[in-house]
Amino acid sequence: MSKTTAPAGRLTEADIHVVDQDEMKKALRATLLGNFMEWFDIGVFAYVMTYITLNFFPLPDPWGGLASFATLAVTFLVRPLGGLILGPLGDRIGRRKILAFTIVMMSLGTALIGVLPTYAHIGVAAPILLVLLKFVQGFSTGGEYAGAATFIAEYSSDRRRGFWGSFLDLGSYLGFAAAALLVTMIEVLTDDPQMESWGWRIPFLLALPLGLVGVYMRSRIKESHTFEASQDASQRQADAAIASGVPAPSQGMVAQIRYLLRRFWPQMLIGAALVMCAQVVGYALTTYMPTYLTESLGYDTLHGNALLVPVLLIVSLCLPVFGMISDRVGRRPVMLTGCALGLLTAIPAFLLMMMGHVWSTLAGLMIVGIIMMFQVSIQASALPSLFPTESRYTAMGLMFNIAVALFGGTTGFVISALQSAIGSDLAGAYYIMFACLVGGIGVYCMKETAGHNLLGSMPTVDHEHEIQNVLKTLDANDKYDLDTMPIDQHSR
Repeated sequence: MSKTTAPAGRLTEADIHVVDQDEMKKALRATLLGNFMEWFDIGVFAYVMTYITLNFFPLPDPWGGLASFATLAVTFLVRPLGGLILGPLGDRIGRRKILAFTIVMMSLGTALIGVLPTYAHIGVAAPILLVLLKFVQGFSTGGEYAGAATFIAEYSSDRRRGFWGSFLDLGSYLGFAAAALLVTMIEVLTDDPQMESWGWRIPFLLALPLGLVGVYMRSRIKESHTFEASQDASQRQADAAIASGVPAPSQGMVAQIRYLLRRFWPQMLIGAALVMCAQVVGYALTTYMPTYLTESLGYDTLHGNALLVPVLLIVSLCLPVFGMISDRVGRRPVMLTGCALGLLTAIPAFLLMMMGHVWSTLAGLMIVGIIMMFQVSIQASALPSLFPTESRYTAMGLMFNIAVALFGGTTGFVISALQSAIGSDLAGAYYIMFACLVGGIGVYCMKETAGHNLLGSMPTVDHEHEIQNVLKTLDANDKYDLDTMPIDQHSR
């Protein structure tokens, strides 16, 4: 619906956007695939790291393995740069265009790793090219999740934002599970020489057809109504400023970032705390556990990877349930419950794994997965709600990617260092507990956003019949704040 002027500061029926359910599902499928690919790449690289080391870093132990870990870390270290550049572009030219660009870059970067000559063929140029491709992947992923979360948050209705947003992380963890399953199947079907020679390349090459499907899907979705409404409002303000002889304020990248840091620094810190909690638990399960299961608990690589697959599948499929619950009871209660569970059950989870039985290891992994579900399922709905429409992509790109680079990508390294320092296999549990404590503080400081209109956006509903209820309850419903909506000031 097109926006009309609201008399006396009131909204009219035309001010309230009704979600096109078919377009919503198309947008969700297109963004979900990108998140799937992002984590598929991370998972594939983590699971074939032994073969990466053999082919690109033929150095004495432990330097070859450390070089491979450092190469993986490039993906995370470059993410803030991607967010810094792609976020402002997304706020300026649109979310859809940037998301099409990121999936092209991710798929090409991943597929090219699959055809990269090894150290034996081109010498030191091989690891240099590998690092450059990881740089490309990290740059593109810096705009992927932030853009996808922003896009879906703006596409969905206020009442169901938690449910729809949770599907993004469902795609992420299904991507990691698919990587684990695919690498495990290839290892079963090949012998060691075949795996070392060409088997490790197969998962990387699959990224190309996935990327082509993703580009096709993203080229067929519409821009979010919320973004377009914000652009229209900004244009009206600029036209009014020109007509009055007042120069329009700078909308450059630097000015936008300065504005965010000056006006929304508390929200940036709150968001970083939420991201730290979710990402530490998530990366502890996905990237640290394969190493923990093999090096500390004595599982071979094949069985260690296989144990994670059912846990990741169950966790992924349950995420929308937690997102739906957050729409009903609120984001804060769900996340606070997860933080409390992390503090209470992280140590028992690791003690179960240390018992050495398959059933107890699965139970321990599942507990960590449940802790993660309470946090990860809310990320895509809670984080975009912290920031205004005109700067949401920029804020998400900065806050999310810096937090992931500092705390998510370093989780395995920090836990391993802590384990060596204190000499305890419970180091992972301690770090999860610390992250849950930080996350709990962030949740405590965060305002509830379930059911609220996004900052800088009009109310959004699922069906036409909901419009009248919104208008009737506008004055009594504290979830709708006219001050955050793009209503012309003279009409208030």
